Amino acid sequence: MKPFYTIGRHIVEQEKHFPDATGEFTNLLWDLTIAFKIISREVNRAGLADILGMAGRRNVHGEDVLKLDVFAHDVIVRAMEHGGHLCLMASEESPEVIEIPKRYRKGKYILLFDPLDGSSNIDVGISVGTIFSILRKQSPGESGQLQDCLQPGIQQVAAGYVVYGSSTMLVYSTGQGVNGFTLEPSVGEFLLSHPNLKIPEVGSIYAFSLFDD
Repeated sequence: MKPFYTIGRHIVEQEKHFPDATGEFTNLLWDLTIAFKIISREVNRAGLADILGMAGRRNVHGEDVLKLDVFAHDVIVRAMEHGGHLCLMASEESPEVIEIPKRYRKGKYILLFDPLDGSSNIDVGISVGTIFSILRKQSPGESGQLQDCLQPGIQQVAAGYVVYGSSTMLVYSTGQGVNGFTLEPSVGEFLLSHPNLKIPEVGSIYAFSLFDD
């Protein structure tokens, strides 16, 4: 049997590649995984809890917001606003950037996220997910600004997604390869299940998107 390799251990091991690391980014990722576990629990019991149906408003894209969208958004905000790692957040479910309350210490990172992409599928048992991106603040001052959220993708510190389905899987990268972790619900830990993910050089499946100007 292979030894268990938790996401916590993986994050700490990755930190060793950066001699000047302060641990702030490591703690940020750890706080995020806690939020993902809570969302996973509620998604898996959505039919038993009063979190299905419409929330009675629309998001910034004009889409109807579901109760589960609101729940996932609130969980991530509550998990991340007090840790002292972030100076600003932006969510698909919020028309404005989300500032860190004055009573909390501010950090140097920006968190962008879609709390529950595809949530309209939850009623029919199709997988849904969270998408996130982490940037480093570029503007002067303690608080972040909208322009910090609009940096090109190449400047991301980390990015990833979580799929909540028959199992919960977290995939993320900090620029040192891509790794996938599957949540083991009996112990409440994300365990490394798909190390060093790569697109095969030759495959039988491909996908592409078309965008209008």
